[in-house]
Order: sequence, then structure tokens, then C-alpha cells
Amino acid sequence: MSMNARTLAYWTTTALTAFSFISGGAAYLYHAEAPLKGMAELGYPMYFVMLLGVWKVLGGVAILAPRLPLLKEWAYAGIAFDLTGAVVSHAASGHPPMKLVGPIAILAIAIASWALRPASRRMNAPTGTSAPAGNAVQAYATASR
Repeated sequence: MSMNARTLAYWTTTALTAFSFISGGAAYLYHAEAPLKGMAELGYPMYFVMLLGVWKVLGGVAILAPRLPLLKEWAYAGIAFDLTGAVVSHAASGHPPMKLVGPIAILAIAIASWALRPASRRMNAPTGTSAPAGNAVQAYATASR
């Protein structure tokens, strides 16, 4: 993949992920009817909507912000937790399989965004090079010393 294609793919997947989380979080924070109804169907208390709304907006903003690679790692992890939790919640609630498609698709897009991020948005390894994908724990341990 050429650098221009990789950059375009990164920004496209990142924008889609951020838009999904910022707009979804805003809908939660403004108590839009559809998300409230959905959370009630899943059996979650309404105070959980506010908590998720705040975290969704912050996660979407974090992956767009320049620098802050450690914060981005946490944001991507939170996005993955949120989306896998949505899949499990829908499945456990007996919803039809089509309800799982949305969160799985957004998760795939978020994973692509994470995998395609440029060196400037990755945790640095001790040598000053980008940490290999999947090595965030080692990079965090080194960066926190």
C-alpha cells in the first residue's frame, strides 16, 4: 500500500470511528429517544447512558487529537471494550443477529484505524522507532519509567 493510500485509509477509518463515537456519545448526553430506548431494552440503568456518553465523546476526540499516543492507546482500547460489550449485550438479550452487524462493522473500522495509524500517533519503542503493533504494553512500561 502506498503512503498516500495508507494515509487516506487511516484518516477515513479514523474519521468514521470518531464520528460514530462523538455523535453516539452526544446522542446519549442529549438523552435522544433511540439510545435511551436501546439501553433500556438491554437492561442497563439510565445513569449508565450519561457515563457512556461522556466516554464515547472523549474517545472520539482523543483519536483525532494530535500527539498523545498513550491517550490514543487507551481510547482505542475503550472503543474496543464498548463495541465488544455492545455485541455481547445484544447477543445475551436475545436480539436478532442483525443487531450485531453494526457494532462488529464499527469495531472492524476502528481496528483498521488503529493498525494504520502513522508513526507520529504510535507509542515509541526505546530505540525511538514505532512500537510494533500489539506491543503497547511494553511501550507503555518503557514510556512510564
